[in-house]
Amino acid sequence: MYICKTITRTEIRVKRKTKLRVYWRLKLQAQSSSGGVQAEEGILIMDILRNVSSAFWSTDVWLPPNITWEDIKPNSDNKYADYQHLIYPLPMAFILLIIRYALERYCFAPIGKSLGIKNTRTKKATPNEILEKAYRSRKIKHKQILALAKQLDWSERQVERWLRLRRTQDKPSTLTKFCENSWRCLYYIYSFLYGLIILWNKPWLWDINHCYYNYPYHPVSNDIWWYYMISMAFYWSLSFSQFFDVKRKDFWQMFIHHIATIILMCFSWVGNLTRIGSLVLLVHDCADIFLEAAKMAKYANYQKLCDCIFVIFTVLWIITRIGVYPFWIIYSTSIKAPKIVPMFPAYYIFNSLLILLLFLHMIWTYLILKIAYNAFYAGQMEGDIRSSSSEDISDNSIDSTPLNNSTNYVTKQNSRQKVH
Repeated sequence: MYICKTITRTEIRVKRKTKLRVYWRLKLQAQSSSGGVQAEEGILIMDILRNVSSAFWSTDVWLPPNITWEDIKPNSDNKYADYQHLIYPLPMAFILLIIRYALERYCFAPIGKSLGIKNTRTKKATPNEILEKAYRSRKIKHKQILALAKQLDWSERQVERWLRLRRTQDKPSTLTKFCENSWRCLYYIYSFLYGLIILWNKPWLWDINHCYYNYPYHPVSNDIWWYYMISMAFYWSLSFSQFFDVKRKDFWQMFIHHIATIILMCFSWVGNLTRIGSLVLLVHDCADIFLEAAKMAKYANYQKLCDCIFVIFTVLWIITRIGVYPFWIIYSTSIKAPKIVPMFPAYYIFNSLLILLLFLHMIWTYLILKIAYNAFYAGQMEGDIRSSSSEDISDNSIDSTPLNNSTNYVTKQNSRQKVH
């Protein structure tokens, strides 16, 4: 009896162990099969990414016929543009932000205060969730104001006053704007002078056809490398700082403009079109110096100086953006280059972006001339030049000058005529 019980228990233990072995064997098989499927899926994804990458970096797209990436690979003898270097402007952008913060705090702000610019802080509106939600909608009609007044048991005037305070609360102080313009003015001065100095002895500055001779075998010298990297870093820093600076009406327009500029520079770098790209940078930096300087003069209450600088800016803008840019650079890229270099898809895209930039210049030129006309019109009426251009250029860069600013100015002048 005892022996039978012992055998029975032993059999039960053996059966349990057998079941456990079978269970774990099946589980391991299932895991291995699922792991195999996952491995196959991973391989498939890698193949897709590899195919996409090879299609994107196809020599048929980026390079002239019969040229490969190996032909323009950087080596000890020739330092060609390396697409991997496009990562460098990102950390450099943060360095520029640190430099900007230090200069604005310890240099530009004291200068602004010495010129009499006050760091006035507007009175903050009392916290109110209902009104805050309505304010963020950005479009508040008179009926909404009446409804909000009824909901809060306020008078209509109290609601309007709160909205007015809330609106002014978002506006940067005059000193803050002065510091921002000082930083940009300093950068554009550096960028233009540095570009002019390094390009002075380059043959393509004096004969633009050298941008295409022996293309794409154009080594990138150290000075051109720094010119490109710092320029891209600056536009990256502007893109980053927009999210921390006081937001303005043209936030997304300027953000898209900065990103488009970065894409254009990256495109010319990868395609080794750095020679023509350096000329584009030089032409564009010239007028921006005087735009930022005019804003600085406005904030310092040097109105006549502001008007004089704005006139210089307008003349330089027309000469460089409407004269030199289309009739020298785009004429070269569109007419002369095809006679020297076999064309390829990436070049057509690059040239199309340059032409698109010209159309933007034409739109901005129209707005600038309209602002200048309004400024001259104000001088005729009041005996001096008190331009709305000064106000316009104080809040928006010419790259995104809003049309309604000029319209508002004309409306104000018409109302003054009615009063007088």
